[in-house]
Amino acid sequence: MIQTDMFCFQCEQTAGGKGCTKVGVCGKDSRVATLQDLLLYQLKGIAYLGSKILAEGKKIDEGTTKFMMDALFSTLTNVNFDEKRFVRYILEADSVKENLKNQVSNLDNLPAAVYYRPPENVEEMITDGKKVGILADDIDEDVRSLRELLIYGLKGMAAYAHHAYRLGYKDDDVNNFFFTALAKTLDSNLSTDELYNLCMELGKKNFKCMEILDKAHTETFGHPQPTEVLISKKKGPFIIVSGHDLKDLKELLEQTEGKGINIYTHGEMLPAHGYPELKKYKHLVGNYGGAWQDQQKEFDGIPGCILMTTNCLQKPRDSYRDRIFTTGVVGFDGVAHIEEVNGKKDFTPIIQKALELGGWQEDEEEKKILVGFAHNTVLGVANKIIEAVKSGQIKHFFLIGGCDGAKPGRNYYTEFAEKTPKDTLILTLACGKYRFNKKDFGMVAEFPRLLDVGQCNDAYSAIIIAIELAKAFGVNVNDLPLTLVLSWFEQKAVAILLTLLSLGIKNIYLGPSLPAFVSPNILQVLVERFNIKPISNPENDLNEILSKK
Repeated sequence: MIQTDMFCFQCEQTAGGKGCTKVGVCGKDSRVATLQDLLLYQLKGIAYLGSKILAEGKKIDEGTTKFMMDALFSTLTNVNFDEKRFVRYILEADSVKENLKNQVSNLDNLPAAVYYRPPENVEEMITDGKKVGILADDIDEDVRSLRELLIYGLKGMAAYAHHAYRLGYKDDDVNNFFFTALAKTLDSNLSTDELYNLCMELGKKNFKCMEILDKAHTETFGHPQPTEVLISKKKGPFIIVSGHDLKDLKELLEQTEGKGINIYTHGEMLPAHGYPELKKYKHLVGNYGGAWQDQQKEFDGIPGCILMTTNCLQKPRDSYRDRIFTTGVVGFDGVAHIEEVNGKKDFTPIIQKALELGGWQEDEEEKKILVGFAHNTVLGVANKIIEAVKSGQIKHFFLIGGCDGAKPGRNYYTEFAEKTPKDTLILTLACGKYRFNKKDFGMVAEFPRLLDVGQCNDAYSAIIIAIELAKAFGVNVNDLPLTLVLSWFEQKAVAILLTLLSLGIKNIYLGPSLPAFVSPNILQVLVERFNIKPISNPENDLNEILSKK
């Protein structure tokens, strides 16, 4: 079957809740979407060869593993929109695959993806890409659903593995799973039960991956500490850093020190202010704006620069196209890109541009919010939290977080947070917190009612907090007075959801809409096994939650 134009339903905002078929709601055009499909096909061939190498008791070389995680990451929503970059990825994948073929003892009767060789002409690549997209295989709907669930989870885990690797942290068990799991998506004989079990295994591997990334962050930058963050403007030249990559932020801080440039975080970079080795830089002055989907409005004509370090990129408006820079796997046609050379990045172009633009002309009235409540901080006062629960001061915990997005319905999370009783405590993480993190929720017992745990990968922190509190109370996590109210958008959220399910965590409220790639039968299985609930409205959901606890 040849797919016409494009078909993509990997994110929450997909057209009509079914799939984008002409152009992505994210801004991805059909050419880039088709090249991403072809790259994924190449990666499946690489994965199959890698799985054979592992089965033969040999190791996959580090360069191949790095290429796998970076290439997977590049296809995640709102990361890379640059056609030329995908052409290069596809050709590099061919070289990687040919190298792996030389390491495999028997190349007979392997899947077509192993033997495929791409043309060098982009138009021919696009023609080939239409033959291998999501709808190319004539397979059972539930098999396709679980395959895509597995692939999207792998894309999410690849992002976390990428960040850990940049800081020098890696794990063979996690890295090898990219190859063994992705190879299974070429096996037409796998049953839905086998694919489901692979998805649960991915959840466990992603938990380990997030643990490694947590270790990378805390051993490199220190454990986050409760920290007030300025959310108003300061006079002078500035650079706004968005995304998730703390190493990029650290290198930029080093290179801008003493140059009179203020550095602001944006989006998922907000939690950086809690890390001792980052907040020691006095010119890391605050956080600008809100979540990723507001960037076109917030960046419109600003007299400063923006650095996009990971996903969360939207098509830049002309008013700031000359002052936005990408790095790493991020890309957009016509936008300046800063490459890594020998493990280092030279940010001179963005520094010079920021100085040239001059920045804001005056200070705004100061406003601040609080961040830095990762597992080390929260568990450091666990005894006080437990006592507050036993004494009745804290009646319930809510984890309200996840991805934000532009699709209507996300005001639910604002209203839900606002309506939580004053004797409850709210944990939040990821960019979904921008729906309510600038509101004053007051105190409960001796704690702020709103505790910002961190980035989306800091779901690890939230899970550890829940596990350790459950141990202290002598109960299962599902028996805690704790409810998870999550918003999803892209593939990292898929990986985190699979992690939660693989740990046996139930009764999750999920919204604003359910994944289009999950078939009705597979959804029913998840509902029956884990009691996943689609959100309804804040009043009904709160009443249901509190009546049961």
